[in-house]
Amino acid sequence: MFSSFVVLVGVSIITFFIARVIPSDAAALYIGPKARSDDIERVRKQLGLDQPLPLQYFIYMRDLLHGDLGDSIGTKRPVLVEIADRAPATLELLMAGMILAVLAGVPLGVLSARWQGKLPDLVVRTLSIVGVSMPAFFLGLLLQIIFFRSLNWLPLAGRVSSDLRFTHPVAEITNFILIDALVTRNWTALADAAVHLVLPALTLAAYPIGLIARMTRAAMLEVLQQDYIRTARAYGTRDHIIIYLYALKNAISPTLTVIGLTIAFALTGTFFVEVIFNWPGLGLFTVRSLLNVDYPAIMGMTLLGAAGYVIINLCVDIVQAWIDPRVSLR
Repeated sequence: MFSSFVVLVGVSIITFFIARVIPSDAAALYIGPKARSDDIERVRKQLGLDQPLPLQYFIYMRDLLHGDLGDSIGTKRPVLVEIADRAPATLELLMAGMILAVLAGVPLGVLSARWQGKLPDLVVRTLSIVGVSMPAFFLGLLLQIIFFRSLNWLPLAGRVSSDLRFTHPVAEITNFILIDALVTRNWTALADAAVHLVLPALTLAAYPIGLIARMTRAAMLEVLQQDYIRTARAYGTRDHIIIYLYALKNAISPTLTVIGLTIAFALTGTFFVEVIFNWPGLGLFTVRSLLNVDYPAIMGMTLLGAAGYVIINLCVDIVQAWIDPRVSLR
């Protein structure tokens, strides 16, 4: 727990000082292109930018402890409000992508290990290499060309169709469109949101699918060489029981670690996907903040990503200890 705290403090220090050394004037950006010198000086004092950098950092951390991440220079709104508004879209995409990655990656890894050296193994390994190697922005554009331009099966971008808010508006309950549409039985909106989610989720899931499949295969091959597996086969135990009940249960522990790391990676990997598909989430907000040198937004998103890594790794350790009695949290 202490090491996690040290990591977060270190990330905050590095990000804060690197963001401040970028040659730009936050006060001028805050006012706009027609800022006068006296207005810039007034806003600089208002934002505390006239103070020494160490003092600015301590003021920021003091406000952070009170739940204040500052105001976005680009939108003039509190960063915490911006994150709260955009987080449901990112989490919806992240959960869809990771569910797809786990449901596809684990069975593919098991299939590859089961048929080691044969055609299914070759196909799975090839797909895994392609998924891990292909950049998300290239895969996203490729899927758009195939499924939108050539086949016209799926929408190009966005979270929902532009005319949906007029024809079948979704009541904002949780800001998760799929959940809100399901709760309110807005089937048209549910179908439209699900269709829009397919390409971004598939793009986001490509890398985790390849990584999970390869790790599952490696762990399964190691477990299948154990003596108790040979004994079970000698007793005539059915092959699918050996694979899924005995081998997979003992091989899933390293795969869980990879799944946790890929979830944390996907939390920041959504940036490319959201830009390509114009997904109104945290990634698109972060990219715009970087382009506008929006210090408070950059700090808030960096700390959010670092905290996400720490929390996800902690959850993975807890799940591993629950599944494998040989693992201890001490």
